[in-house]
Amino acid sequence: MPPAATPTVVERTAKGPTARNFQVGVYLNVQPDCTSGTLPALRMVTPPANGTVSIKRGKVSATNYKQCLALEVPGFIAFYQSKADFVGSDEVTIEVKYPAGRTEVQRIRIDVGGSGGGVVPALPKTPQGQKI
Repeated sequence: MPPAATPTVVERTAKGPTARNFQVGVYLNVQPDCTSGTLPALRMVTPPANGTVSIKRGKVSATNYKQCLALEVPGFIAFYQSKADFVGSDEVTIEVKYPAGRTEVQRIRIDVGGSGGGVVPALPKTPQGQKI
């Protein structure tokens, strides 16, 4: 068996309101033919100090993604919710393992404050057959 590849480390940011659920990540696997591959395995390496992260399964729709004009595939969506009185910065580290053997460690810095709406993080550019 070949040695495990070194995980890619990705730094990301998200922003949202205090004490309310907002999206901090989307995890899926799009194949070259625009169908869904096996979803990645997710593991929380470092939990947030001032809130919680929950993962929900859902459908992700996208248009004009790589060679796919339109697609709808299953995915995992990560949500963060801070403690009731927390305002400031928090961080979570999530390990994402794809079926083909690629591993990504995502460090997500979360800015929490006020009651404003959340900002969906930009989707990173990834190799074909991987997540968006």
